[in-house]
Amino acid sequence: MKRLLIFISAALVLSLSTQISKAQNKHEASVNVSEGIFPKGTKGPAQFFTGNAYNTGLVGMDSTYTTLVGNVYFEAGARSNWHSHPAGQILIITAGVGYHQIEGEPIQVMRKGDVVKCPPNAKHWHGASHDTGLQQMYIIPNIEKGVVEWMEAVTDEQYDQANQ
Repeated sequence: MKRLLIFISAALVLSLSTQISKAQNKHEASVNVSEGIFPKGTKGPAQFFTGNAYNTGLVGMDSTYTTLVGNVYFEAGARSNWHSHPAGQILIITAGVGYHQIEGEPIQVMRKGDVVKCPPNAKHWHGASHDTGLQQMYIIPNIEKGVVEWMEAVTDEQYDQANQ
């Protein structure tokens, strides 16, 4: 009888911890847009993004500041195509978890509070993790040099390297 009670207690503890873990994962996977500091924005075009990505412009192009600033919200699994910026790009992660990769380098994980610098003319991509959304603020300086050169899509095989 004592062994049966121990077995039942252990099963209940295991079941409860599994339910708590699933609830935490569900919360992480649904990174609520309201957790970010900017609105969701306008859906990005399919020719530049895989999955759903939404852009909100914050500082438009002008000749005084020569800097473009905005926010992109990537749903889980969404990512940009490979691209480059003539003067580079700075990303500030404001919510969620995502990936960033410069061509020829390993994929880097990005989390809320991280700052990522993409060097001028470096071919790279960025986006949400497989199961968690991402919000990132982007800063593109010296726009008189140009803004962005879009390239091919990041393949599923390339993106899935983040899970290995």
